Amino acid sequence: MSDKHLSKIRFDSFPFSEAIMRGIRDAGFEYCTPIQAETLPIALDGRDIAGQAQTGTGKTAAFLLATLHELDQEPAELSRRPNQPRAFMLAPTRELAVQIYNDACVLAAHTGLKVRVVFGGTGYESQRKALEEGVDILIGTPGRIIDYFKQHVFDLRAIQVLVLDEADRMFDLGFIKDIRYLLRRCPTPENRQGMLFSATLSYRVTELAYEHMNNPQKVVIEAEQITADRVKETAYMVANDEKVRLLIGLMRQLGESRVIVFINTKREADKVWGFLEGNGYPAAILSGDVPQKKRLSLLKRFSGGEVAVLVATDVAARGLHIEGVTHVVNYDLPEDAEDYVHRIGRTARAGAEGDAISFVCETYAFSLPDIEQYIGHKITVQPVSLDLLPDVDPASRVRIDKTDRLQRRDSGQRRGPPSKGRKQKAVGGGSAGDQPRRRRRRPKSGGPAPA
Repeated sequence: MSDKHLSKIRFDSFPFSEAIMRGIRDAGFEYCTPIQAETLPIALDGRDIAGQAQTGTGKTAAFLLATLHELDQEPAELSRRPNQPRAFMLAPTRELAVQIYNDACVLAAHTGLKVRVVFGGTGYESQRKALEEGVDILIGTPGRIIDYFKQHVFDLRAIQVLVLDEADRMFDLGFIKDIRYLLRRCPTPENRQGMLFSATLSYRVTELAYEHMNNPQKVVIEAEQITADRVKETAYMVANDEKVRLLIGLMRQLGESRVIVFINTKREADKVWGFLEGNGYPAAILSGDVPQKKRLSLLKRFSGGEVAVLVATDVAARGLHIEGVTHVVNYDLPEDAEDYVHRIGRTARAGAEGDAISFVCETYAFSLPDIEQYIGHKITVQPVSLDLLPDVDPASRVRIDKTDRLQRRDSGQRRGPPSKGRKQKAVGGGSAGDQPRRRRRRPKSGGPAPA
């Protein structure tokens, strides 16, 4: 972690118990980030917070530590049942919920508190059973949480701490009615501590905070103070039909790197993944139709360095904390300027440095002025030299047909043997050993399939 990213405030300067301090040491924390230094004194005093901070700035640890301290200082009521959580943390995406859970397991490891996470797409019965066995800190996404709540698997009447993470994203994804439904089932704001964090404290987010919190104190950490000086932003003006060649040319120059390539559509993501695979760059592909089990497995493989390139739509732009991402490539410029900031925030996390490379093509060039206005500065445009445009054989592309896409939506079971020819692992499809295959048409006569 870069010293530039940290304040001079030490974690051991706060009145944490020894059990919590052991978790802090396990996590390797010594000095606070700016958002931690600003929010912890307020939260440890029991006051509510509405915080604005970008991802990758340490806000997860801030609200987790404040929660652990509150639960440590204020014992649960004797009448509380094991399936009544004491802390409730809502996240907009499954990936973010899992990330919060992983961090909570480290920080709470010595406290004896039971941490549970629930989210859609997988583990329905196992998650339900874990809640029934007991929960102190409940982390999850709105849909699965409401499902279990309506089945009386747990209730929210014993909540002492409520956390909403990435509240602006809750609105974007249409969760706000679900959020309000759950908040009304918790103790009143005067009888619990509330913390809300958002990349932007817009009017609608602020309204939510003041409606469901007890006079929250506003804490704003400007993005420019944290990320702009650590991300090197460059752009290339490129024709649509040269984008694949430019990406392969850049990959040849990057060497040992960990790269996320952002693309606007699933169809184009399949195409780019295929050319990377076919030209010697094993890649993973992450889009909205990848089942949750496979998505978690895929992210683990990328995080662990098994594959060095992740091709992703904006489903991966927020809520993911992956160490060591050296480059973000905007193969397609996002149409929403705010998404640009979230994308490049996947690199240069926790004080590290990173590169953000954007392709300004014929289709999405109109987005560049809005992005530059939003971030408040021009992006340096680099010339596209001939060595950045190598010849790429169109036949080198590994294809994923409709059958493979359908497999992402169902149980992931293989529907038949791989076809002859190229045998590349469809990393984005999930399990190792899945093979992309070309579609084979059945002849109307019922005879053998054409070769």
